[in-house]
Amino acid sequence: MFAAHAASLALTHAAAFATWIWQEGGTVSWDPISLWHQMGILAKAVVVILFVMSGWSIGVMIDRWMAFNAARKQSRAFAPAVAGALREGKIDEAIRVAERSKKSHLAKVVTAGLQEFRAHTESGDIPGEQIEASKRALERAEAIVHAELKRGLGGLATIGATAPFVGLFGTVVGILNAFRGISENKATGLGAVAGGIAEALVTTAVGLFVAIPAVMMFNYLTGRVEAFDVEMDNSSSELIDYFLKRRGVRR
Repeated sequence: MFAAHAASLALTHAAAFATWIWQEGGTVSWDPISLWHQMGILAKAVVVILFVMSGWSIGVMIDRWMAFNAARKQSRAFAPAVAGALREGKIDEAIRVAERSKKSHLAKVVTAGLQEFRAHTESGDIPGEQIEASKRALERAEAIVHAELKRGLGGLATIGATAPFVGLFGTVVGILNAFRGISENKATGLGAVAGGIAEALVTTAVGLFVAIPAVMMFNYLTGRVEAFDVEMDNSSSELIDYFLKRRGVRR
């Protein structure tokens, strides 16, 4: 009995809502082209800005994805090759191996350390200064590579944080236009507020469409950069240990 009463009440409210929707005798098209034509200039400008932000963020995602995959691939081939050369004491060979892996984050750091160590070896510096100079070279290289890996991620974070608010601005404009339509037409049907509703819905949806992938990819790419940092720290530490053993210096 209760279920039947609830169903009857729901049908009554649905009928009343449908009557309100279609009053004024007009129909509204909700396809993307019609929605675009119903939007005002300010809302269209918001959508254009959001699409520009989306294009830029997609470009950063693709660029970083390709760079990180190339760095990972070359580093996997580089690590055993340079380790073999160093075991045999062939620093020049290790440097040549590192220089061939131009996209590897490990190779960039190791190259700096090996070149500094070789330069001080040839100049005849005392072992302590030689190790310290190599350590500073490794730290500088790590900082440079870290900055290269994070290129574009700051902008991606900014887009992820601001895109919803840009869309919200368009939503507010759409709601204001909807109220203006009601005031001008002296009616409350959907036809009177269609333009404003279109602006509010489209700008909100586009803002979320831009922000959600940007935030997700920023978190993912930041995690990969942190993993690369750990690998570079480990490689630097292992290289310093190798230099200490080679020069016979104890900590």
